[in-house]
Amino acid sequence: MASKIYNVGVIGYGFSAKIFHIPFIAQLPEFKLHAVVQRTPKPDDDAEKDHPGIKSYRTTEDLVKDPAVDMVIITTAPDSHFALGQLALNAGKHVVCEKPFTPTSKEADELVALANKQNKLLAVFQNRRWDADFVTLSKLVKNGSLGRISEFETHFDRHRPEEPAADASKWKNKVMPGGGAIYDLGTHLLDQAVHLLGLPKRITAFIGSARGVNTSGFEDSFTVLLHYATGTMVTAKATVVSPEEEQLRFWVRGEKGSFKKFHLDIQEDQLKAGIMPTDNGYGREPSERYGTLTTIQNGSPVKEVVPTVEPPTYTEYYRKLARALGGEGALPASGAEAREVIRLIELARESSATGRTLDV
Repeated sequence: MASKIYNVGVIGYGFSAKIFHIPFIAQLPEFKLHAVVQRTPKPDDDAEKDHPGIKSYRTTEDLVKDPAVDMVIITTAPDSHFALGQLALNAGKHVVCEKPFTPTSKEADELVALANKQNKLLAVFQNRRWDADFVTLSKLVKNGSLGRISEFETHFDRHRPEEPAADASKWKNKVMPGGGAIYDLGTHLLDQAVHLLGLPKRITAFIGSARGVNTSGFEDSFTVLLHYATGTMVTAKATVVSPEEEQLRFWVRGEKGSFKKFHLDIQEDQLKAGIMPTDNGYGREPSERYGTLTTIQNGSPVKEVVPTVEPPTYTEYYRKLARALGGEGALPASGAEAREVIRLIELARESSATGRTLDV
C-alpha cells in the first residue's frame, strides 16, 4: 500500500492527457485521478463519462481552488504553460508540465524560482528518457562498449512533405511561442543528449522548413550540432522530407564501437492503438527492430545484433515522481533541467538566424 495517495488534477483533455498521462497515473497506487479541466466536453469526448467519479472543471482557476488536489499536470499548448504553472504553484500545488517546458528560459527560471519559494515540486514530462532504444544506447555508452564517443547522431525524421491543412483545433502546426519542430521534437532529442552527455561547450544550428510549400512559415525541420570539450559532436536532427522505409534513429560512433538503430520507440504507437502499460508486450520491441553494434576485433569490424533492453517504460517517470513526492530521490526530470534544454533551443534559434556558432 502507498503511504500517501496524491490526488491529481489534469489541465486539458486532449491527446497528451489521454495517451501519455492518465494511463500511467491509473497504473500506480500512489496517484488518483481526481479532476480534469475540460472546457468544452462533447457527447463522445467527455472526461467525466470516461472516468466516472472524477470532478470536471471548466477552468484551471476552479481546479486549483480545490483543496483536495495535490498535484497538477499541464497538458495544454506550450504558450499557456507559464501562466498555468504560475497559477498552480501559487495555489500550493505540485506541478508536472508537458514539454516543451516554456517558450523562454526566462519564464522557466521564474517558474523554478516560484516552485522553490512555494516549496513545491516542479517536473517536466521528458518521458523519452525511458524510450527502450535510448535506455539500450545509454547502457552501451556507460559500460564502455563504444569507447570515447566521437559522433552521436539522434534523429526524429518522417516523410510528410505536404503542408498540413489548417486546423484551428490543433496547435502543433501553428506558428506560436514555443511552437515548431525544435520545441516539439527537439526538446526530446536535446534532453536525451544532455541527460547522457551533459551540456555542450558550443552550439551550431539550422532551423527552418524542408517543405517546398510552406505558406505559414512553420519551422518543420532542424539540425542542431552540439560541440563538446571532449571532442564529441552531437547531431540532433528532425525533418519532414525523408522518404525512407526505415528511418534512422541513432548512429553513435566511438573509438571502440558503433551503434546504429532504426525506428522510433514503440510505446507511443502502442498507446495510440489502445495497448495499455499493463498489457503483455507493452514497450517490448520485436527482434527485427533491434539495433546493431559494430566493434573492431583483430583489426576488422564485426557486427552483432543488440537486443533492445527490457524497458522500464514511461511508467518509470511516474514511479520516480511518486518517490520524489515522498522525499525519496530526485525528480524524473526537474524544471531546472528542462530550463537548460530551453536555453539550448534559444541559442540554436539565435545560431540559425545569425549563421554563427555560439558558446553555451
